[in-house]
Amino acid sequence: MERLVMHVDMDAFFASVEQLDHEAYRGKPVIVGGMAGRGVVSTCSYEARRYGVHSAMPMVRAQRLCPQGIFVSGNYSRYAEVSAEIFSIFARYSPVVEPLSIDEAFLDLSGMEHIMGEPLDYAVRLKKEIRERTGIVASAGIAPNKFLAKLASDLDKPDGLVRITPENLREVLDPLPVGRIWGVGQKTEALLQKTGIQTIGQLRGAPREKLVRLLGGNLADHLLALAHGQDDRPVAPRGPAKSIGRETTFTEDLQTVDDAQRALLDLSCRVGWRLRRAGVKGRTIQLKLRQSPWFNTYTRSRTLPDGTCYDEEIYHTVWDLFRELHIYRRIRLLGVSVSGFGESGEMSLFSDEAKKEQLYAAVDRIRQRFGEQGVTKARLLHGSPGKKNR
Repeated sequence: MERLVMHVDMDAFFASVEQLDHEAYRGKPVIVGGMAGRGVVSTCSYEARRYGVHSAMPMVRAQRLCPQGIFVSGNYSRYAEVSAEIFSIFARYSPVVEPLSIDEAFLDLSGMEHIMGEPLDYAVRLKKEIRERTGIVASAGIAPNKFLAKLASDLDKPDGLVRITPENLREVLDPLPVGRIWGVGQKTEALLQKTGIQTIGQLRGAPREKLVRLLGGNLADHLLALAHGQDDRPVAPRGPAKSIGRETTFTEDLQTVDDAQRALLDLSCRVGWRLRRAGVKGRTIQLKLRQSPWFNTYTRSRTLPDGTCYDEEIYHTVWDLFRELHIYRRIRLLGVSVSGFGESGEMSLFSDEAKKEQLYAAVDRIRQRFGEQGVTKARLLHGSPGKKNR
């Protein structure tokens, strides 16, 4: 059976949702990301890209390049809501969907010829349904494998649709810069360019021995295979999450125990909420701490007798782990995660556990309606350290 893969990617997803929800933002440069000193751009509208703004750029630089831009910190619960709608559409177009991120996925179309008809028409219908049901514009690429499908989806953005076949493979690949290949970062691209290899076509024609001397055997063979359009990786749906967590990089290093305590309580509440939304409990709780200016990173974990998804139990455990480290100053990052998921078992409706479940269910209904800060611990209302959430 001949393989056929489609990669679908939303165009400037976070910024597009903001423009969808705010009429005043439409047609204007919208930049979404961390607004604090160390914040970076998560994504930006195509209007902002004309000024040189791009993802992963420091926010302060984006503000210099595009001072007239509309800068927003983002509404991630809203993005997740739109993403869930998009992935429900994906599931109707292919039985095998592999998420890559909140706004992109591979769809395996192999063996679906009699169902879908012409692949390009099938992609047009998918893109149209996404736009009609969510208001978001998607780009799609169709090809014999994942590498080529992802490459194709990026060739004609926004609102792109490109198909790569064995017949047009070299016509499409040869002129593209080598930096378009997975695994070719800035350093590798610079190395290749120094030897006169600028394009994918030139890479494919380079002697293997030359590439092995330059890059090593494994990377050389990997890049040569991709340059020939070869990629055997299957489209593989992701299994259930192995851990759920949240971490915070602070705009200013924490210098007091009180600041660290508030931050850990805040993180514990957010992780607890995510666990309950996922319907899981975990036994292993982990603390992550990074210190400035050396960027030393410490992790400590503890496994509980029973699984939990409750804020207070998570907090008390990470607080004990934090105190055992004896690090109270120059804290750049804190993270909390829970893993070791399993069945929680049946509960009596009259047990303390059941009362706790009912209490948190009420709290979560408020959070579901008003966001993560719909209900806040009193200890968090007395100021919290500046941070960038992930």
